[in-house]
Amino acid sequence: MPKDGRKLRSSVFVTNNKATPLSPIESTSKYFSSKTSDTETNVPSNSPNPVKRKIARKHIKHIVIETEESSTDTTNISNALTSKKLIDKLEKRLDKELPKPPVNWGVVYAAIKEFRQNIIAPVDTMGCERLADEPSDIITPQTSRFQSLVALMLSSQTKDQVTAAAIQNLRQKLLGGLNLDSILQAEEKFLDECISKVGFHRKKAKYLKQVAKVCKEEYDNDIPDTVEGLMKLPGVGPKMAYLCMQVAWKQNQGIGVDVHVHRISNRLGWCKTEKVGPENTRQSLESWLPRSLWREINPIFVGFGQTTCLPRYPKCSSCPVSDMCPSANL
Repeated sequence: MPKDGRKLRSSVFVTNNKATPLSPIESTSKYFSSKTSDTETNVPSNSPNPVKRKIARKHIKHIVIETEESSTDTTNISNALTSKKLIDKLEKRLDKELPKPPVNWGVVYAAIKEFRQNIIAPVDTMGCERLADEPSDIITPQTSRFQSLVALMLSSQTKDQVTAAAIQNLRQKLLGGLNLDSILQAEEKFLDECISKVGFHRKKAKYLKQVAKVCKEEYDNDIPDTVEGLMKLPGVGPKMAYLCMQVAWKQNQGIGVDVHVHRISNRLGWCKTEKVGPENTRQSLESWLPRSLWREINPIFVGFGQTTCLPRYPKCSSCPVSDMCPSANL
């Protein structure tokens, strides 16, 4: 503690606020500019309250440092706050906290994307985004969106071929086709029989009935139009919610991370979330991957995982990025 009894306390907060105009007293560093305003400097020495200053703001990111003093020596405090030692410490912390894209990720992504253009995978013809009927004179937009949601719910831990067959079963066997009312009218046991080949079919048959009821009563025969609303539905998780927003509502709210996206992202060294799950992978990817790629990365990586980067015995010899993949030749 300084000899004159001053108390210094610094806190670092990183936000997305835009920079504010700098005050007269300022200094700059690698990450931020610091400042002290005239009104702060002229606080009377007998003031009962500690002086509080906000300094160190930066374009996009900013740091807030608060100081408390029991003396009026504001010049020394400013010098202490903007000292090279403090600045270096803050810069090292920011170096650790700010997300950094993986080296050469763009080259790797472009190579996989080009490779996928010549490889037809199950997701390309039977993926959930392709299973709903397009709106028409007999198919309402609400029914089309509901079908997309049903397909996503059935797809969990189920191969695309099996999901597509189950959707076709429902479309053919339900009275009036696959829509919200036909799900409500059908017996749960009958629904279970229609989707018996998908994983956890008994639970999913129950969820379908519950979801149809919620959509009818709370969303006027439509599905929720937010990620939060979708995730409140029985049997709907983050992956389904983000993909549903993209497919049904044409809104890019986040990356749909399934087992393939999760596995490949970790094998490439883009994430270190293999043991903590897909939701952590989504958050990690979204911290640096351009938003314009959030939708397309799912079908690209899913198809790549279905045909080349297999869960077991990946085909590294035919992989277009094996020379850049840290997990090649597993």
